[in-house]
Amino acid sequence: MSKRRSVQGSSSLPSFDNGRTEAIAGPSTLVTAVTVRKRGRCDSDPQTGAGGRPPEKMSRSHDDDNDTDTEMDTLMGTLTPNSSIQSLTSEIQLQRVERPNNWRRDDDFYYEDGSCIILVEDVLFNVHRSMLSRDSSSFKTMFSLPQGQNVVEGHSDVNPIMLVGDTPEEFRHFLWALYALPPELALVTSSEANITLLIDIGRVSNKYSFKSLETWALDAIQKYVTQKPSPILAPPHAQHSSNGSPSTIADQVTRLIRLAQLCHHARLLETMIGLLRQLMTTSVQYAYLAMTLADELDLRSLRGAAYLEVMQKATVVKKISVNVVRPSSSAPSLASNSSGNSAASLPQLQSQDTVSSDGHEGTIDSSGRLIISKEQQLRLLAGYYRLTSTWDQLRLTPLPFDHATSCGATWHQQGCTQSWLEFWKEKTRSEGVMNLGLADVLGRLRLVQKEYERWGSATYMHHDCRLSAKKAISDVIKRVEEALPDYFSDPGDD
Repeated sequence: MSKRRSVQGSSSLPSFDNGRTEAIAGPSTLVTAVTVRKRGRCDSDPQTGAGGRPPEKMSRSHDDDNDTDTEMDTLMGTLTPNSSIQSLTSEIQLQRVERPNNWRRDDDFYYEDGSCIILVEDVLFNVHRSMLSRDSSSFKTMFSLPQGQNVVEGHSDVNPIMLVGDTPEEFRHFLWALYALPPELALVTSSEANITLLIDIGRVSNKYSFKSLETWALDAIQKYVTQKPSPILAPPHAQHSSNGSPSTIADQVTRLIRLAQLCHHARLLETMIGLLRQLMTTSVQYAYLAMTLADELDLRSLRGAAYLEVMQKATVVKKISVNVVRPSSSAPSLASNSSGNSAASLPQLQSQDTVSSDGHEGTIDSSGRLIISKEQQLRLLAGYYRLTSTWDQLRLTPLPFDHATSCGATWHQQGCTQSWLEFWKEKTRSEGVMNLGLADVLGRLRLVQKEYERWGSATYMHHDCRLSAKKAISDVIKRVEEALPDYFSDPGDD
């Protein structure tokens, strides 16, 4: 009958007997049992030969036994008191099974009566399966799957359910929402709400299909960001505070827009795009953020306005040192920027704009150039070309409109048309229009629209025709606004 014995500590040594099985275990390592067999003698009495083998067979058997004894003595000779368990296991090739020693239990959500142990990164949570199975979640589906002969995960710290893609803080916030009491939930939806907590709840709920909890979190966020004034739009005096810093605001806006897009929450997405439109008028870096998010999430309603804002406020290409006025001058001069306005060749860096020399995208280098990707740079240049071409077409071809029926009866229709042509030719070349950038089609059209309002009754146009012409200006402004994303599409998309 074989025997088993456990040896604790590195100073204990195993003994090797015939047919005996040794189990060696350390404090942090499980070692499989190893059976060491020693060849035994089965010879009969050499004097009588009773029940034995022939002498020559016995001689060969004794020789084999001597060889085996020599081998075993050699092995046992190596097991001196100074030998370690590690060297022993290496010698006889024992298999090790490492125990996890860097996992820790969460302070808030490791319940002693929990029925499901979950590992997020290196933190263990022990919660109730009944809570995780609510709301027709993905956990409910997982728990209902047959396990077969496999060891069921989640019943011990050694074999937990492992979740990837989440952080312990995010999952802790999600569990807080599952276990929170009504007064605690009411506090979260107040004006003092923790927006980071709500974002984490919404994202994790969406990931694991807690639909009602996801809707509650997103509605709470919508209520929070639509306060007057919105806490997202920090006032100027708070721009340098710890809670109102540009990086914090940009991070919150980025997470909220991504969350709204992920969860298909149209109201929150529309609200956040509107808030970002306001922010990007205050800083070129918010405009860069809007441009980047529009590209990442394919937000057509944001792309055109964001690209136009960056094009008008920032320098995105290196300026050349060519002086066409004084070619003999040794001092280089900066060429005008792409909008044709030399005074605006460098962006006006505001207090929240970051000047950097490391060349990271979204920063402004020492020369005042906004660092963007090559793809974004090509879209901006393509948009500039398309917009300037559009303005040339509009300037040379006055907007058409339908004359009123009464115009031909009571007025000279040709004179009405001529009056409109002269107005358009004069105002599209006015000083105010020419001071705007060549690609600022919307700005130029809005200025012409204001001039038309000032035109008053001192005109030879029929009253109804004047209304038609006014509507024509408004319509073309609207069409350009709607087509802005197409203006800034990739150059090869024409």
